[in-house]
Amino acid sequence: MEISLEKQSTNQALIKIKLKEADYQPKVDAKLKDYAKKANIKGFRPGKAPVSMVKNIYGTSVLVEEINSILGESLNSYLKEQTFKILGEPLPVEKENDSIDWKTQKEFDFEYKIGFVENINIPLDKKFKGTKYAIKVDDKLVDETIENLKSQSGKSTNPEVSEAGDHIYGDLNVTESGFTKTVSLDLEKITKKLAGKFIGISKEALVEFDAKDVKKGQWEEAFGLSEEEANAIEGPITFSVKNINRTEAAEMNQDFFDKVFGPEVVKTEEEFIAKVKETLQGNYDRESKVFTEEELKKSLTESAKVDLPEEFLKEWLLKANEGKVTADDVEKEFPIYAKQLVWSLISNQVATENKIQAEHEDVIEKTKEMIREQFASSGLGSQMEESMDMFVDNYLKGEDGQNYMNMLTSVQNDKVLAYVQETIDLKEKEISIDKFKELLEK
Repeated sequence: MEISLEKQSTNQALIKIKLKEADYQPKVDAKLKDYAKKANIKGFRPGKAPVSMVKNIYGTSVLVEEINSILGESLNSYLKEQTFKILGEPLPVEKENDSIDWKTQKEFDFEYKIGFVENINIPLDKKFKGTKYAIKVDDKLVDETIENLKSQSGKSTNPEVSEAGDHIYGDLNVTESGFTKTVSLDLEKITKKLAGKFIGISKEALVEFDAKDVKKGQWEEAFGLSEEEANAIEGPITFSVKNINRTEAAEMNQDFFDKVFGPEVVKTEEEFIAKVKETLQGNYDRESKVFTEEELKKSLTESAKVDLPEEFLKEWLLKANEGKVTADDVEKEFPIYAKQLVWSLISNQVATENKIQAEHEDVIEKTKEMIREQFASSGLGSQMEESMDMFVDNYLKGEDGQNYMNMLTSVQNDKVLAYVQETIDLKEKEISIDKFKELLEK
């Protein structure tokens, strides 16, 4: 057997395999003899048919089966010997007018396309700079959150005359186009000037204004229109008021405290404020941790400068998911796939070079944390803990064990990112929630 590799670019190659009769015939003959011992052919007692007859009946199928088996084993063994990292799976080269005569042909030539990347260079030391973001929860955010909680827990009323902060329910009519829609207008999400037209009015009132009085994004946020509807609105508008909805803020009392955090968790206004701040900080600590890690992954992938065989991978994805996706689907989703693939290559290399390994116990613990978060607001904490082992076992066995493999990968990524942060020059940067939102929008 002859196997050779012909590089066609820095990340794609052609593997050529030439099989001679001596490479496959002994295995074919052995299998045919085994068939002869078991074959039940009309006119002969079981196992007594001549090998020549068995060969006429089964010879071609056995030949094809054995050659495919030899090709698979040989190709896998050859690829394992290479120093580069194989991506996807080898793709057989389909040649025009290249039919195989299995009856008479003695030598066979096969070709496979492969995509690969050479060793990835990731310089992890103190010269590599990174930022650890820490979101500061200030009093303004705490106050806003408490006001929102009071509003959500408050009593709804329908006053006769509107005030600032109300929701005005009615029909929106665009004069020129004839477009009409019943909406609930949030007065806090439009300009003060426009909101003034809706304050001090009663039910059945008719409010007139112009489309240009509504700022970008307010059609969607305040009026609840779709982007398509908003883009089509122009000129004079009338709003026919049908009802006024107002929510009276809840009082800061024990009923309110219990409704937000559960019975007797906090008992005073000071404890409530402290608990809100603690909860907010915990939530934003998790968000800043995720953001820090995503930024580190982005920096690492840019630094590694991995050159992917894009055309090969697109072809492989299309064939591997044949019937499930189209070429357009692959083209559209490829940038996301490529980012995930590059990070996977980096994570695996860092893990290998630094003997970082995800253990079974780590998978169990991470799964427990995930389940606790999912049930956090259900009030079933104690009952959940009693059945935790069952929840974990059921989840990890799901999707034919794929959930376990996904969690194993997640644990490895966590450990790799923790190692990276310990190794590089990571500076902490405290930012406000407004600044954090700006960073998320970039």
